[in-house]
Amino acid sequence: MRRARPGALPRGTAERALTSVGAGADFGDAPEPDQQPAPCQEGHCPREVSRLWHITLCVSGAEVPLQEVRRGLEQLAHDHPFLLTSRYANDHAEIRYWEEARDLHDAAAVALRLWGEHRSTSRLPPWEIVGLEVIDRDTYHQRVAEGYGPPPAAPVGVHPY
Repeated sequence: MRRARPGALPRGTAERALTSVGAGADFGDAPEPDQQPAPCQEGHCPREVSRLWHITLCVSGAEVPLQEVRRGLEQLAHDHPFLLTSRYANDHAEIRYWEEARDLHDAAAVALRLWGEHRSTSRLPPWEIVGLEVIDRDTYHQRVAEGYGPPPAAPVGVHPY
């Protein structure tokens, strides 16, 4: 750690000028009309834009009183308002929500950590993940329009099976 008086320039430097760095191509809603995304150079590609993924996470385990399951899921929904709906019984539950991620791998990784990372803070049952579905937004809406797949999450909230 270097010690110097506040506002002092590092040794060996003269006057320094501030420079700015332009925002990436995916900053904001869309790139400027005359701007094309930067091509990959030297193994580095521009950052991909995040997308929405519909997550269905199923957990199961030893029986727990329904009141404890409900309270844990309600706390999880309070801590993470992105949760759309949860259904539960005394030995299993299903959580559905939207996740923003760059790709399916990132969305799945976050979803697989959700239950374990919030088990203690939300006092969730010590159940294991037994199912995971990750689909993109277009696929979700196509399934709903065709009448199959996960129905729209209505009513929103925590409900028994």
